[in-house]
Amino acid sequence: MLLNCGQPLPLLRHTDVPPRVIENFILTGYRFPNYSLRDCLLSAFRPTNETGNFWTHFLPVFIFSYYFVEVFEWDGAPDGSAPFFYPLWNYYIGVFCLLMASSMAHLLNSMSLVVREVCFFVDYGTISAYTVGSSLAYYYYIHPRAGILHSGRHNGSHAEMKSQPVGVLMSYYAVPEFRVFFEKYYIPCACVVAIICVLSCCNTRQRWRQHRYIIRTLVFLLPFLISSTPIFYRLLTRSPYLTAISSFTASTSMSSFFYRHCFWLLVSAIFNISKFPERLAPGRFDIWGHSHQWFHCCTFLSILDELHMIKAEVRAILLCPALPPAILSHLPGPTVTSTYGVMLLLQTTIISIIVWFSWRANCIYGPQRDQLEKKHLKRH
Repeated sequence: MLLNCGQPLPLLRHTDVPPRVIENFILTGYRFPNYSLRDCLLSAFRPTNETGNFWTHFLPVFIFSYYFVEVFEWDGAPDGSAPFFYPLWNYYIGVFCLLMASSMAHLLNSMSLVVREVCFFVDYGTISAYTVGSSLAYYYYIHPRAGILHSGRHNGSHAEMKSQPVGVLMSYYAVPEFRVFFEKYYIPCACVVAIICVLSCCNTRQRWRQHRYIIRTLVFLLPFLISSTPIFYRLLTRSPYLTAISSFTASTSMSSFFYRHCFWLLVSAIFNISKFPERLAPGRFDIWGHSHQWFHCCTFLSILDELHMIKAEVRAILLCPALPPAILSHLPGPTVTSTYGVMLLLQTTIISIIVWFSWRANCIYGPQRDQLEKKHLKRH
Protein backbone atom coordinates (compact mmCIF):
# COMPACT_ATOMS: atom_id res chain seq x y z
CA MET A 1 0.00 0.00 0.00
CA LEU A 2 1.17 3.53 -0.70
CA LEU A 3 -0.14 4.72 2.65
CA ASN A 4 0.30 2.84 5.88
CA CYS A 5 0.17 3.69 9.55
CA GLY A 6 2.99 2.66 11.82
CA GLN A 7 6.05 3.75 13.72
CA PRO A 8 8.68 5.79 11.85
CA LEU A 9 11.18 3.52 10.15
CA PRO A 10 14.73 3.65 11.55
CA LEU A 11 17.41 5.69 9.85
CA LEU A 12 20.43 3.79 8.62
CA ARG A 13 24.15 4.09 8.01
CA HIS A 14 25.67 3.99 4.55
CA THR A 15 26.65 0.35 5.10
CA ASP A 16 22.99 -0.66 5.51
CA VAL A 17 21.54 0.70 2.27
CA PRO A 18 22.03 -0.26 -1.38
CA PRO A 19 25.12 1.29 -3.00
CA ARG A 20 22.82 3.16 -5.39
CA VAL A 21 21.47 5.25 -2.51
CA ILE A 22 24.82 6.23 -0.99
CA GLU A 23 26.05 9.80 -1.40
CA ASN A 24 29.73 10.68 -1.20
CA PHE A 25 30.94 11.46 2.35
CA ILE A 26 27.41 11.11 3.84
CA LEU A 27 27.54 8.29 6.41
CA THR A 28 24.24 8.38 8.33
CA GLY A 29 20.62 9.50 8.09
CA TYR A 30 19.67 7.21 5.21
CA ARG A 31 16.18 5.89 4.52
CA PHE A 32 15.94 2.39 3.10
CA PRO A 33 14.23 2.46 -0.32
CA ASN A 34 11.04 0.74 0.84
CA TYR A 35 9.17 3.69 2.36
CA SER A 36 5.46 4.19 1.81
CA LEU A 37 4.16 7.52 0.56
CA ARG A 38 3.11 8.40 4.10
CA ASP A 39 6.55 7.54 5.48
CA CYS A 40 8.17 9.76 2.86
CA LEU A 41 5.89 12.70 3.62
CA LEU A 42 6.46 12.37 7.37
CA SER A 43 10.22 12.19 6.84
CA ALA A 44 10.12 15.88 5.93
CA PHE A 45 9.80 16.50 9.67
CA ARG A 46 12.51 14.03 10.71
CA PRO A 47 16.28 14.68 10.68
CA THR A 48 17.28 12.58 7.68
CA ASN A 49 20.03 13.42 5.22
CA GLU A 50 17.34 14.51 2.74
CA THR A 51 15.34 16.78 5.08
CA GLY A 52 17.42 19.88 4.37
CA ASN A 53 17.41 19.11 0.64
CA PHE A 54 13.61 19.15 0.71
CA TRP A 55 13.12 22.37 2.67
CA THR A 56 15.81 24.37 0.84
CA HIS A 57 13.77 24.14 -2.37
CA PHE A 58 10.24 23.84 -0.95
CA LEU A 59 10.20 27.05 1.11
CA PRO A 60 11.67 29.09 -1.78
CA VAL A 61 8.50 28.37 -3.78
CA PHE A 62 6.62 30.76 -1.51
CA ILE A 63 9.42 33.33 -1.39
CA PHE A 64 9.66 33.38 -5.18
CA SER A 65 5.89 33.67 -5.58
CA TYR A 66 5.80 36.61 -3.16
CA TYR A 67 8.29 38.62 -5.21
CA PHE A 68 6.77 37.49 -8.50
CA VAL A 69 3.25 38.83 -7.93
CA GLU A 70 4.56 42.33 -7.17
CA VAL A 71 4.76 42.98 -10.91
CA PHE A 72 0.99 42.93 -11.29
CA GLU A 73 0.55 45.64 -8.65
CA TRP A 74 2.71 48.23 -10.43
CA ASP A 75 1.12 51.38 -11.79
CA GLY A 76 0.40 51.08 -15.48
CA ALA A 77 0.75 47.30 -15.54
CA PRO A 78 -1.79 45.57 -17.76
CA ASP A 79 -4.02 42.81 -16.50
CA GLY A 80 -2.19 39.66 -15.43
CA SER A 81 -3.84 37.70 -18.24
CA ALA A 82 -2.65 40.12 -20.96
CA PRO A 83 -0.34 38.76 -23.68
CA PHE A 84 2.37 41.10 -22.39
CA PHE A 85 2.76 38.84 -19.36
CA TYR A 86 2.69 35.48 -21.20
CA PRO A 87 6.50 35.16 -21.15
CA LEU A 88 6.58 36.07 -17.45
CA TRP A 89 4.01 33.43 -16.59
CA ASN A 90 6.01 30.83 -18.54
CA TYR A 91 9.06 31.83 -16.54
CA TYR A 92 7.08 31.40 -13.33
CA ILE A 93 5.87 27.97 -14.42
CA GLY A 94 9.45 26.93 -15.14
CA VAL A 95 10.74 28.07 -11.74
CA PHE A 96 7.74 26.65 -9.85
CA CYS A 97 8.12 23.23 -11.48
CA LEU A 98 11.88 23.24 -10.89
CA LEU A 99 11.58 23.99 -7.16
CA MET A 100 8.66 21.62 -6.58
CA ALA A 101 10.16 18.77 -8.58
CA SER A 102 13.49 19.13 -6.79
CA SER A 103 11.96 19.20 -3.31
CA MET A 104 9.61 16.29 -4.06
CA ALA A 105 12.43 14.25 -5.60
CA HIS A 106 14.41 14.48 -2.38
CA LEU A 107 11.34 13.73 -0.28
CA LEU A 108 9.91 10.78 -2.23
CA ASN A 109 13.03 9.06 -3.59
CA SER A 110 13.07 6.41 -0.84
CA MET A 111 9.91 4.63 -2.04
CA SER A 112 11.99 2.30 -4.22
CA LEU A 113 15.10 2.37 -6.39
CA VAL A 114 12.93 2.76 -9.49
CA VAL A 115 10.97 5.64 -7.98
CA ARG A 116 14.28 7.22 -6.96
CA GLU A 117 15.46 7.19 -10.56
CA VAL A 118 12.16 8.56 -11.87
CA CYS A 119 12.18 11.37 -9.29
CA PHE A 120 15.54 12.65 -10.44
CA PHE A 121 14.71 12.21 -14.12
CA VAL A 122 11.77 14.55 -13.52
CA ASP A 123 14.10 16.88 -11.60
CA TYR A 124 16.47 17.14 -14.57
CA GLY A 125 13.54 17.67 -16.93
CA THR A 126 12.18 20.61 -14.96
CA ILE A 127 15.62 22.22 -14.80
CA SER A 128 15.77 22.13 -18.59
CA ALA A 129 12.22 23.47 -18.91
CA TYR A 130 13.16 26.30 -16.55
CA THR A 131 16.02 27.34 -18.85
CA VAL A 132 13.56 27.70 -21.74
CA GLY A 133 11.15 29.63 -19.51
CA SER A 134 14.02 32.00 -18.76
CA SER A 135 14.83 32.26 -22.46
CA LEU A 136 11.26 33.29 -23.25
CA ALA A 137 11.40 36.02 -20.61
CA TYR A 138 14.79 37.19 -21.87
CA TYR A 139 13.57 37.24 -25.45
CA TYR A 140 10.48 39.32 -24.84
CA TYR A 141 11.81 41.62 -22.10
CA ILE A 142 15.60 41.82 -22.59
CA HIS A 143 15.88 41.18 -26.34
CA PRO A 144 17.38 44.23 -28.15
CA ARG A 145 13.93 45.10 -29.46
CA ALA A 146 11.97 43.93 -26.42
CA GLY A 147 8.98 46.10 -25.62
CA ILE A 148 9.55 48.43 -28.56
CA LEU A 149 6.29 49.35 -30.22
CA HIS A 150 6.49 49.31 -34.00
CA SER A 151 4.20 49.46 -36.97
CA GLY A 152 2.60 46.29 -38.24
CA ARG A 153 5.43 45.64 -40.70
CA HIS A 154 8.29 43.20 -40.19
CA ASN A 155 10.64 44.07 -37.31
CA GLY A 156 13.98 45.55 -38.00
CA SER A 157 13.90 47.71 -41.13
CA HIS A 158 15.78 51.00 -40.90
CA ALA A 159 12.71 52.86 -42.16
CA GLU A 160 10.73 51.65 -39.17
CA MET A 161 13.54 52.50 -36.79
CA LYS A 162 13.53 56.10 -37.94
CA SER A 163 9.80 56.34 -37.29
CA GLN A 164 10.06 55.19 -33.67
CA PRO A 165 8.90 57.59 -30.94
CA VAL A 166 11.34 59.61 -28.84
CA GLY A 167 12.90 57.63 -26.02
CA VAL A 168 13.55 54.54 -28.09
CA LEU A 169 17.02 53.84 -29.40
CA MET A 170 17.17 54.34 -33.14
CA SER A 171 19.47 51.41 -33.86
CA TYR A 172 18.39 48.16 -32.24
CA TYR A 173 21.24 46.00 -33.44
CA ALA A 174 24.74 47.37 -32.92
CA VAL A 175 25.84 44.13 -34.60
CA PRO A 176 23.25 43.57 -37.38
CA GLU A 177 24.29 39.94 -37.86
CA PHE A 178 22.76 39.12 -34.48
CA ARG A 179 19.30 39.94 -35.79
CA VAL A 180 18.95 36.60 -37.57
CA PHE A 181 20.01 34.68 -34.48
CA PHE A 182 17.79 36.62 -32.07
CA GLU A 183 14.67 36.61 -34.19
CA LYS A 184 14.87 33.14 -35.76
CA TYR A 185 17.16 30.80 -33.88
CA TYR A 186 17.36 31.94 -30.25
CA ILE A 187 14.29 30.13 -28.89
CA PRO A 188 14.76 26.97 -31.03
CA CYS A 189 18.40 26.77 -29.89
CA ALA A 190 17.31 27.09 -26.26
CA CYS A 191 14.85 24.22 -26.72
CA VAL A 192 17.35 21.95 -28.46
CA VAL A 193 19.98 22.58 -25.80
CA ALA A 194 17.42 21.88 -23.07
CA ILE A 195 16.64 18.50 -24.63
CA ILE A 196 20.36 17.68 -24.88
CA CYS A 197 20.72 18.52 -21.19
CA VAL A 198 17.89 16.18 -20.18
CA LEU A 199 19.38 13.32 -22.20
CA SER A 200 22.86 13.88 -20.79
CA CYS A 201 21.80 14.21 -17.15
CA CYS A 202 19.50 11.19 -17.30
CA ASN A 203 22.35 9.20 -18.80
CA THR A 204 24.60 10.02 -15.83
CA ARG A 205 22.29 7.96 -13.64
CA GLN A 206 22.89 4.86 -15.76
CA ARG A 207 26.44 5.46 -17.03
CA TRP A 208 29.34 7.85 -16.44
CA ARG A 209 28.59 7.49 -12.71
CA GLN A 210 32.09 8.33 -11.55
CA HIS A 211 32.01 11.82 -13.02
CA ARG A 212 28.28 12.45 -12.78
CA TYR A 213 28.46 15.68 -10.72
CA ILE A 214 31.01 17.28 -13.02
CA ILE A 215 29.06 16.25 -16.13
CA ARG A 216 25.73 17.56 -14.79
CA THR A 217 27.27 20.86 -13.79
CA LEU A 218 29.06 21.38 -17.11
CA VAL A 219 26.04 20.26 -19.12
CA PHE A 220 23.91 23.03 -17.63
CA LEU A 221 26.57 25.60 -18.44
CA LEU A 222 25.59 25.35 -22.11
CA PRO A 223 21.93 26.44 -21.69
CA PHE A 224 23.11 29.28 -19.45
CA LEU A 225 25.38 30.57 -22.23
CA ILE A 226 22.69 30.24 -24.90
CA SER A 227 19.85 31.67 -22.81
CA SER A 228 21.94 34.62 -21.62
CA THR A 229 22.82 35.77 -25.14
CA PRO A 230 20.37 38.71 -25.07
CA ILE A 231 21.85 39.82 -21.76
CA PHE A 232 25.42 39.60 -23.05
CA TYR A 233 24.33 41.68 -26.04
CA ARG A 234 22.70 44.30 -23.86
CA LEU A 235 25.77 44.51 -21.60
CA LEU A 236 28.06 45.04 -24.60
CA THR A 237 25.89 47.68 -26.32
CA ARG A 238 23.99 50.81 -25.42
CA SER A 239 20.75 50.76 -23.50
CA PRO A 240 17.65 50.87 -25.75
CA TYR A 241 16.42 53.78 -23.62
CA LEU A 242 17.65 57.38 -23.62
CA THR A 243 19.20 58.58 -20.39
CA ALA A 244 16.59 61.33 -20.00
CA ILE A 245 13.68 58.96 -19.41
CA SER A 246 12.75 56.93 -16.34
CA SER A 247 13.00 53.65 -18.27
CA PHE A 248 16.76 54.10 -18.45
CA THR A 249 17.01 54.40 -14.65
CA ALA A 250 14.83 51.31 -14.15
CA SER A 251 16.92 49.32 -16.62
CA THR A 252 20.33 50.19 -15.15
CA SER A 253 19.97 47.65 -12.32
CA MET A 254 19.80 44.78 -14.82
CA SER A 255 23.57 44.36 -15.00
CA SER A 256 24.10 44.18 -11.23
CA PHE A 257 21.36 41.58 -10.85
CA PHE A 258 22.85 39.55 -13.69
CA TYR A 259 26.33 39.60 -12.15
CA ARG A 260 24.87 38.46 -8.84
CA HIS A 261 22.93 35.77 -10.69
CA CYS A 262 26.20 34.53 -12.22
CA PHE A 263 27.99 34.69 -8.88
CA TRP A 264 25.45 32.46 -7.14
CA LEU A 265 25.50 30.01 -10.05
CA LEU A 266 29.28 29.78 -9.79
CA VAL A 267 29.16 29.20 -6.03
CA SER A 268 26.46 26.55 -6.44
CA ALA A 269 28.58 24.76 -9.05
CA ILE A 270 31.56 24.77 -6.67
CA PHE A 271 29.48 23.20 -3.91
CA ASN A 272 28.02 20.60 -6.27
CA ILE A 273 31.39 19.47 -7.61
CA SER A 274 33.61 19.83 -4.54
CA LYS A 275 31.28 18.17 -1.99
CA PHE A 276 32.47 20.72 0.54
CA PRO A 277 32.19 20.73 3.58
CA GLU A 278 31.36 17.02 4.10
CA ARG A 279 34.49 16.04 2.19
CA LEU A 280 36.56 17.55 5.01
CA ALA A 281 34.67 15.79 7.80
CA PRO A 282 32.67 12.77 6.59
CA GLY A 283 29.72 12.10 8.88
CA ARG A 284 29.69 15.52 10.51
CA PHE A 285 27.38 17.24 8.02
CA ASP A 286 25.10 14.29 7.26
CA ILE A 287 21.87 15.97 8.37
CA TRP A 288 22.48 19.71 8.15
CA GLY A 289 25.01 21.77 6.27
CA HIS A 290 26.20 19.40 3.56
CA SER A 291 27.02 20.61 0.06
CA HIS A 292 23.73 19.77 -1.63
CA GLN A 293 21.83 21.98 0.78
CA TRP A 294 24.19 24.87 0.07
CA PHE A 295 23.85 24.07 -3.62
CA HIS A 296 20.08 24.44 -3.31
CA CYS A 297 20.38 27.72 -1.41
CA CYS A 298 22.75 29.22 -3.96
CA THR A 299 20.69 28.13 -6.96
CA PHE A 300 17.62 29.73 -5.44
CA LEU A 301 19.48 32.97 -4.76
CA SER A 302 20.56 32.97 -8.40
CA ILE A 303 16.94 32.49 -9.49
CA LEU A 304 15.80 35.30 -7.19
CA ASP A 305 18.35 37.70 -8.68
CA GLU A 306 17.28 36.58 -12.14
CA LEU A 307 13.67 37.42 -11.24
CA HIS A 308 14.71 40.88 -10.04
CA MET A 309 16.65 41.36 -13.29
CA ILE A 310 13.61 40.45 -15.41
CA LYS A 311 11.36 42.66 -13.27
CA ALA A 312 13.72 45.58 -13.81
CA GLU A 313 13.33 45.21 -17.56
CA VAL A 314 9.57 44.79 -17.32
CA ARG A 315 9.38 48.00 -15.29
CA ALA A 316 11.55 49.79 -17.88
CA ILE A 317 9.16 48.73 -20.65
CA LEU A 318 6.13 49.85 -18.65
CA LEU A 319 7.75 53.23 -17.99
CA CYS A 320 8.76 53.81 -21.60
CA PRO A 321 6.83 56.79 -23.01
CA ALA A 322 6.53 54.97 -26.32
CA LEU A 323 4.28 52.44 -24.62
CA PRO A 324 1.09 53.95 -23.20
CA PRO A 325 -0.54 51.58 -20.69
CA ALA A 326 -3.66 51.39 -22.83
CA ILE A 327 -1.85 49.56 -25.63
CA LEU A 328 0.45 47.32 -23.59
CA SER A 329 -1.87 44.36 -24.00
CA HIS A 330 -1.60 44.76 -27.79
CA LEU A 331 2.19 44.61 -27.97
CA PRO A 332 3.36 42.53 -30.91
CA GLY A 333 5.33 39.45 -29.99
CA PRO A 334 4.03 37.29 -27.17
CA THR A 335 1.27 34.94 -28.24
CA VAL A 336 -0.15 31.76 -26.79
CA THR A 337 1.65 29.76 -29.46
CA SER A 338 5.03 31.47 -29.09
CA THR A 339 5.06 31.11 -25.28
CA TYR A 340 2.74 28.47 -23.83
CA GLY A 341 2.88 26.51 -27.09
CA VAL A 342 6.67 26.37 -27.01
CA MET A 343 6.68 25.22 -23.39
CA LEU A 344 4.00 22.60 -24.06
CA LEU A 345 5.92 21.14 -26.98
CA LEU A 346 9.13 21.11 -24.95
CA GLN A 347 7.45 19.51 -21.94
CA THR A 348 5.92 16.81 -24.15
CA THR A 349 9.36 15.98 -25.53
CA ILE A 350 10.92 15.95 -22.06
CA ILE A 351 8.18 13.70 -20.70
CA SER A 352 8.83 11.26 -23.54
CA ILE A 353 12.53 11.19 -22.62
CA ILE A 354 11.70 10.66 -18.94
CA VAL A 355 9.34 7.78 -19.79
CA TRP A 356 12.08 6.11 -21.84
CA PHE A 357 14.70 6.36 -19.12
CA SER A 358 12.17 5.31 -16.47
CA TRP A 359 11.41 2.16 -18.45
CA ARG A 360 15.13 1.40 -18.62
CA ALA A 361 15.47 2.04 -14.88
CA ASN A 362 12.60 -0.34 -14.17
CA CYS A 363 14.29 -3.03 -16.25
CA ILE A 364 17.50 -2.57 -14.23
CA TYR A 365 16.22 -2.07 -10.70
CA GLY A 366 12.75 -3.58 -10.76
CA PRO A 367 13.97 -7.20 -10.40
CA GLN A 368 16.17 -6.16 -7.46
CA ARG A 369 13.26 -4.94 -5.33
CA ASP A 370 12.39 -8.22 -3.61
CA GLN A 371 16.03 -9.22 -3.23
CA LEU A 372 16.92 -5.97 -1.50
CA GLU A 373 13.92 -6.27 0.82
CA LYS A 374 14.97 -9.77 1.90
CA LYS A 375 18.52 -8.68 2.63
CA HIS A 376 17.23 -5.73 4.64
CA LEU A 377 14.94 -7.94 6.72
CA LYS A 378 17.77 -10.38 7.50
CA ARG A 379 19.94 -7.55 8.86
CA HIS A 380 17.15 -6.13 11.01
